Amino acid sequence: VVLGIFSNICSIYCFHQQFLLPALQKRMEEWDSNPRIGDILQKLAPFLKMYGEYVKNFDRAMELVNIWMERSTQFKTIVQEIQVKEERCGNLTLQHHMLEPVQRIPRYELLLKDYLHRLPEDAPDYRDAQKSLELIATAAEHSNAAIRKMERMRKLLKVYELLGGEEDIVNPTNELIKEGHILKLSNKNGTTQDRYLILFNDRLLYCVPKLRLIGQKYSVRARIDVDGMETSSVAVPRTFLVSGKQRSLELQARYKHLWRQKQTYLYRMIPCDQNLSHKIDLRLHSCVELGKRAPTPIREKEVTLCMKCQEPFNSITKRRHHCKACGHVVCGKCSEFRARLSYDNNRTNRVCVDCYATLVGVSPSPKQASLAAENSVICSFLHHMEKGGGRGWQKAWFVIPENEPLVLYIYGAPQVRYTWILDSGLSYLKTTTLIHLMEQIQKSEG
Repeated sequence: VVLGIFSNICSIYCFHQQFLLPALQKRMEEWDSNPRIGDILQKLAPFLKMYGEYVKNFDRAMELVNIWMERSTQFKTIVQEIQVKEERCGNLTLQHHMLEPVQRIPRYELLLKDYLHRLPEDAPDYRDAQKSLELIATAAEHSNAAIRKMERMRKLLKVYELLGGEEDIVNPTNELIKEGHILKLSNKNGTTQDRYLILFNDRLLYCVPKLRLIGQKYSVRARIDVDGMETSSVAVPRTFLVSGKQRSLELQARYKHLWRQKQTYLYRMIPCDQNLSHKIDLRLHSCVELGKRAPTPIREKEVTLCMKCQEPFNSITKRRHHCKACGHVVCGKCSEFRARLSYDNNRTNRVCVDCYATLVGVSPSPKQASLAAENSVICSFLHHMEKGGGRGWQKAWFVIPENEPLVLYIYGAPQVRYTWILDSGLSYLKTTTLIHLMEQIQKSEG
């Protein structure tokens, strides 16, 4: 396993310790009489091709480290102790140190280019230095593609440490597209909260600051798959919506130029419908897959009446709740149902009566219903009067269901008050509304 992780690093180390480093140190001591390094590099540059084996093995080495960190507690403990206690480790991970040899040849190439740039063309070392550069460039070409891949891996490792190892992202197939701070608008009152977005080629991580754990700066609050994700602009400046299967977010960039950058990266990765100009449109589009993708919640401060029973909210007896399936703001009576939502790993969530009927396939009892009337012959507000007329005309919600065409349900939102058979008791309805009601029934019956 050790050989699989570190490959031929021992040979690379011996080459530097026994040959390249002593030769350079000796030349520095006699620099005044012999100011040259091109001849040394020209002689030893062919040996630098041994780095190619190390670079090619790097993916497998990373995989072995991750496997044994999970499989062996002793291995994990030893690695962590060395990283923390050894001052020369600089508080960097094992993976970071393993990247150093991958970057060594490009560094030699850059240093030699800088040396030639400063060296006069008539200098005795100029030709040897040029030939050395050609040899080093040849060695670098063998691993350039792998180096670019390792650079992406280095970025992944940086994000991995940023999240304290919470997210499994160190994978050759993953690619970091963009990361940075952003503001998230609250669904309740529209206030802004500091958040951190990390966009990969396959997912978007929505993170929150975490101050207590040393080394871990952010915690992942939500993971949204890029597949099926959509974005749209809204009327508020620098604000846009991200709607995914797992969650929908309303985000705002801090500054105008940052908004343009994020808009470019997100729109490049995520399909954007330019016709969606308001979050309501996006929410309605999301409801096509009810329960399969997260809704875009309506902000609570924008709603004063329950969106099901039309009763006004108050802070004591009529509090606001979000339906986790459609995002509507409803009262407690209208959202006293629970259903499993596939976008939330089939966990049970609070849903409104309409979504419950759609998701479960069973309509709730009329005594629990809060004015659901999608499958009805007619439904509307009407006025009715009790026999004797002592209380006067009262407004109520009248429903004639399709499966019970001879029954009239009268709702005093949200509880059912009466169930009337249509062949009796109708004299108490207002004449004008009754005529309209009967006309609608006749039309529906053909």
